[in-house]
Amino acid sequence: MKRVLIAGGAGFIGSHLCELLVKQGNEVICIDNFYTGSKRNISRLLDFNNFEIIRHDVTFPIYLEVDEIYNLACPASPIYYQNDPVQTLKTCVHGSINLLGLSKRLKAKIFQASTSEVYGDPESSPQSESYWGRVNPIGIRSCYDEGKRCAETLFFDYHRQHGVSIRVARIFNTYGPHMRHDDGRVVSNFIVQALRGDPISVYGDGRQTRSFCFVSDMITAITKFMEVSEEFCGPLNLGNPVETTIIDVARQVVDLTGSKSKIVHCPLPYDDPRQRKPDISKAKKVIDWEPNIDLRSGLIQTIEYFEKDLSGTTA
Repeated sequence: MKRVLIAGGAGFIGSHLCELLVKQGNEVICIDNFYTGSKRNISRLLDFNNFEIIRHDVTFPIYLEVDEIYNLACPASPIYYQNDPVQTLKTCVHGSINLLGLSKRLKAKIFQASTSEVYGDPESSPQSESYWGRVNPIGIRSCYDEGKRCAETLFFDYHRQHGVSIRVARIFNTYGPHMRHDDGRVVSNFIVQALRGDPISVYGDGRQTRSFCFVSDMITAITKFMEVSEEFCGPLNLGNPVETTIIDVARQVVDLTGSKSKIVHCPLPYDDPRQRKPDISKAKKVIDWEPNIDLRSGLIQTIEYFEKDLSGTTA
């Protein structure tokens, strides 16, 4: 049994990670400032003796004794990270420094949840780990994009300079239960609008693409990556390589919900990437992983979650 710290553990992906590690018998400490995380996401874990939650902001140091650290502390939704861009950047940079310092002191392995946004609006597809990206350093998305890029730099410098055992994963669009209904991301937006009978807001012509990975597949990948040998520490693309247009996602959601909602087109947000498609050949080789759940199956499970969430019956 390991003692594991999960920063951002009450968030969308973090809560699923907490649940898996707790059920495996590990002692899990979840820290979260609840800016985008929710107590409801981890409420069913509160009765477990091997689970503990601490309200804490990672921009301030924390002193604990643990064997492993997962850093998922940062809002990933444009609505939330753009609402307080300075704090977003501090979370990426100061948060990484604080958790890396803890990892260095304890000699604890540490995982960094980086993002496909480090590639910016890419000039090549699919995006491989060797691609350096095309990112606007002063745009409205820069607090997140450049914050995550700087976090990667910190992780690799701590690894090279101090011998810290790191794992850096670039997570592509992930969806599923525990997403916030108001986070403004594609899947949650479309499902909530469809269930409410509101117009489905497609930005631009809808021909921009994303690659959607169901959360259970992502959690499997993250935990497998944490267990690989010291020879490979990343960066590692994690995501679904099946590319889908935004307009097609909207149509699938309308069909699966039986909604009468109409699709409407809105102005494309500034610096919105035109394409996302991960090259996961390295993940297949290094951690023997690829996603198993197709978009339709994942959408059905996510719609069931939101139906309960909007009716107030979700635990």
